[in-house]
Amino acid sequence: MTSLLDSPVPAAADDPALRRGAARVLYANWTGTSTVPSRGLYPHQWSWDSAFIAIGLRHLSARRAQRELETLLGAQWADGRVPHIVFNPAVPLDAYFPSPDFWRSSRDGAEAGAPEGIETSGIVQPPVHALAAWLVHLADPEASRRRRFLPRTYAALTAWHDYLSGPRDLGGGGLAAVLHPWESGMDNSPCWDVPLRRIEPAAPGSYRRADLDHGAAAERPTDLDYGRYVRLAGDYRDSGYADAGTRHEFAVEDPGVNALLIVSEHALARIAAEIGADATPHEERAARLTAALVERLWSPADGMFLCRDLAGGEPIAEHSVAGLLPLIVPGLPQDLVGALIRTAAGPGFRLGEIPMVPSYDLTGPAFDPSRYWRGPAWFNTSWLLERGLRLHGRTGAADTLRTSMLTAAGACDFAEYVDPFTAEARGTRDFGWTAALTLDLLVRDPAEEDAGHAAGRVVGARV
Repeated sequence: MTSLLDSPVPAAADDPALRRGAARVLYANWTGTSTVPSRGLYPHQWSWDSAFIAIGLRHLSARRAQRELETLLGAQWADGRVPHIVFNPAVPLDAYFPSPDFWRSSRDGAEAGAPEGIETSGIVQPPVHALAAWLVHLADPEASRRRRFLPRTYAALTAWHDYLSGPRDLGGGGLAAVLHPWESGMDNSPCWDVPLRRIEPAAPGSYRRADLDHGAAAERPTDLDYGRYVRLAGDYRDSGYADAGTRHEFAVEDPGVNALLIVSEHALARIAAEIGADATPHEERAARLTAALVERLWSPADGMFLCRDLAGGEPIAEHSVAGLLPLIVPGLPQDLVGALIRTAAGPGFRLGEIPMVPSYDLTGPAFDPSRYWRGPAWFNTSWLLERGLRLHGRTGAADTLRTSMLTAAGACDFAEYVDPFTAEARGTRDFGWTAALTLDLLVRDPAEEDAGHAAGRVVGARV
C-alpha cells in the first residue's frame, strides 16, 4: 500500500538560496552529536525536534541524520520512554529552565530506568521517531543497511511504542495519555486551560524563567501557566516518574500525539519488514490505535478530533490543530477525512486562504496570533497536514500549503513560528525544524536525490 511513508512528494520549483539558508541553520545548530532547536532559547537536544530535524537533515547527510536519532535513543529509559530533553553537560545550568538539577533524572528516575551518566527530563514528547527513522533509511538505503541503522534502532523504537501503549494507556481505551502540557509538544495550547485550573502553581520565587531572556513575554506562556507547568513537572519527578497506579491531576488523551503514534507504528511495520522481523504486530497495533482514536476522540458535531480530559472525564471543547493531525493516518475512514478537510478549510483554520494553518481556532475565545501555541502557525504541524492532504489525494490543497510554507520560511528567517495571517516571524529565529522541513519540502524524487548525493551535488559536505 502506498502511503506517506514511502511515496515522495513532487518537487517544488527549487530555490537554491532557500536550500542554502536552511542548510546554514542546520550546520550552525549541529553540536557534533545532535542538533539544538536554536542556539539561544533551546540549547539542548529535544525529542520531537530531533525527529523532524532528522527528516530534513537526511537530504544533506543521511549519516548525520542517523546520528541525530541514535543520540536521542541513547538516552532512552529502561521502561521505554524517550525523554523530551537530553541535556548537554557543557551548557551552564542557568541557560535553560527546567535544568537537569530540577529533573534529577539519574537519581529520582532510577526506579523507572533513567540512564546513569546522562541527564534528561522525565517527561516525553510526541512519537515521530519511527517515521523519521524510516524516512532517514530511504534517503540512502545502501548506507543504512551497511551501518545496520534500522536493526540497531528497531528494538528501541519498539520499546518506546510499548511504553506509550502500555503504562501510558491511563484511560484504559487503548490510547496514550500525556501527563504534562509539554508532552503534547503544543505546550501552551488553550486545550490545557481547563485541566490546568486544577493545578496550584509553583511559588513565583521558586524558579527563574530562562525563556524570557530570549523571547518576548507577549509571545511566551504567562507566568501563571508557567507556574502550573513547574508544579506538574515537580510533582511527577517527586513520584519517581511513576505512571500507572498513581493519581495524576493532569492526564489527557491528545489526538495529535496518538495520530503520530499510529503513523510511526506503520513505519515500524516497514522497518520490521526491511530487517526480516514480523511486521504483523505493528500493523495490528496501528489498526487498534486507529479504531480507539475514532471511538474516543472523534466529534461529529465539531468535525474534528478533540482532546479528552481523563481526570475530568470529558472531551475538551477547544479546537486545536492537534484535532486535524489525524489526517496523516492511513486508512482513516473517508467520511472523517472529508469532515477534517472541511473543518480545516472553514473559518476556524482557513486552509488555503491564509499563509499557514494556525495552531488554534481563529474564531476561538483564546485565539492570540502571537502567543506560543495559542494561534501562531508552526512549520511542523503544517508539514504534517501537507503530507496528510497528499496522502488522501488532495494534491491541489497540499501544493498550495507547501508553496505558502516555503514562501514563509524564506521571509521569516526560519522562525520558530509565525503570525498565521501575515507569516511575520514570531519566537526565536534560525529554528531547527523550520529549516529541516523546508529542506524536505524542496526535495526531488529520491532517485534524483541519490544521484545528486553520488555526484556531490548537495549543499555542504556529507558526513
